[in-house]
Amino acid sequence: MTGNRQWIYARKPAAEVGPDNFDLKQTPVPEPKAGEVLVKTTLLSLDPASRAWMQGATYRSQLNPGDVMAGWGLGEVVASNAKGFEPGDLVSGEYGWQQYAAMPARALTRHDRKHKPEHILGALGITGLTAYFGMLDVGRPRPGETVLVSGAAGAVGSIAGQIAKISGCRVVGTTRGADKCKWIVDELGFDAAVDYAQGNLDRTIKAACPNGVDVYFDNTGGEVLEVALRRMNLFGRVACCGAISQYNTGTPSPGPFGVPGFLVTKRIRMEGFVVMDFYNRKAQAEAALARWLDDGVLKAPVDIVDGFENMPSALVGMFAGRNKGKLMVRV
Repeated sequence: MTGNRQWIYARKPAAEVGPDNFDLKQTPVPEPKAGEVLVKTTLLSLDPASRAWMQGATYRSQLNPGDVMAGWGLGEVVASNAKGFEPGDLVSGEYGWQQYAAMPARALTRHDRKHKPEHILGALGITGLTAYFGMLDVGRPRPGETVLVSGAAGAVGSIAGQIAKISGCRVVGTTRGADKCKWIVDELGFDAAVDYAQGNLDRTIKAACPNGVDVYFDNTGGEVLEVALRRMNLFGRVACCGAISQYNTGTPSPGPFGVPGFLVTKRIRMEGFVVMDFYNRKAQAEAALARWLDDGVLKAPVDIVDGFENMPSALVGMFAGRNKGKLMVRV
C-alpha cells in the first residue's frame, strides 16, 4: 500500500460530462478508526445517476467540486477495526472512485464468494435489485401483457426486460443502433427491439407494440416516455426508474406532453421509485435473482473496462452508449 489514488470531481460540467471534469489525486492510504474497515477496491460501478448527482440532491446529497467522485464498488477487506469483518472478506459499499476506502462497518455488505464478483456488483447488486423491484413491484406485469423497456441494452434495462419475460410477457426494448437491437433479441430474449436513433418513434413503437403497452419501464425519459404514454393501454403502469436522456445535458426537456391528460383518460399509474425503498425484502430478491442465474433463465451481461485510470473515459463512453449491460471498471 504505497498510496491511494482518487478521482476527484473537480469542475461542474456545463453540459455533457467529460474527462476534464475530474482530477486524479494521490493521497495516503487511510487508517480505519474504531468501528471502521479498510477496503481495497477491486471493481467500481459506472452508473447514469453519477451525472444527476452533480446537478443537485437526489436520493443522495449533491456532489460538490473537490469531493471524491461518488460510486458503488466491490472490494476486499485489508484491515478491520470492527467486529464481524476480517481481512480477506469480500464487501460492497459506496467507496467512491478511489483505490482504498475506510468505511464504517454498518455501511458495508459482506458477500459469499460463491458468486462471480461482476454478478455481485451487477445482477445481484443494486442493478439487479432495481430491475427486480421496479418491474415486479411497480410495473406489476401479468402474463400475456406487453412490456416496453427503454434503455434496454443498459445495466438495469437488460435485466428488467428479462424479468418481464420470466413473468410471461411479450417484451419490447428500445436502444440505439442495429447491433444492440439484434443483441437484446438474440441474446437476451426480447421479442422485438426499436432503434430510437432511426426517428419516427410513434410509428416504430406502434409497429412493435400493435396491441398497445401495458407496462412501460422507463430508464430514459424524454421522447421515448412521451411516445410510450400515447401507446399505453387502459390501466397501464409506468415504472419511472431513471431519465438518462436528460442527465447529461445543459438543457433538459421540461417533461412529456400529455401529462396529466393521458394519465386521467387511460387511468394510468405512473410511479417513480428508488431501490432502497424495498430493502426490507432485499434477501428475497437476491435469492430469486441468484436462482434465475443458476437456472440459466436470466443472463447478466457485463462490460468491464480495465484500469482505474480509465474511470472518467468509461463514464463518458456510457453516456455515448458504448456499453452493453452493466458497465464497471476493474481497478
